[in-house]
Amino acid sequence: MNQSKKMASIVYNALSDKKGQDVTIIDISEVSCLADYFIIANGENSNQVQAMIDNVEEEMDKAGYQCSQREGYQAAKWILLDYKDVVVHVFSKEDRRFYDLERIWRDGKFITEKELAL
Repeated sequence: MNQSKKMASIVYNALSDKKGQDVTIIDISEVSCLADYFIIANGENSNQVQAMIDNVEEEMDKAGYQCSQREGYQAAKWILLDYKDVVVHVFSKEDRRFYDLERIWRDGKFITEKELAL
């Protein structure tokens, strides 16, 4: 498993552990130089959104990966974590619908958690 896939798997599991909703993994490596993966999820409320992000940061830190940028934590409507190869977007339900990153990045390859393990 390559490094970015491993990172994406850690993020996916960390979000799932905190009951992240509709966790979506998009492989954007063929369509963008920004990152290899976007991982998008949403939570029910700002406390859950922050807990999801806290868990991602904790699990990634344990695995030796440092976040290069974190945005939006205080408002907790759209929090972004940039791990260079993997970018994590955790939204409130309303903001996720509004920004609709899945539509914007539809040229990427939508993959399942099982495909990450291959």
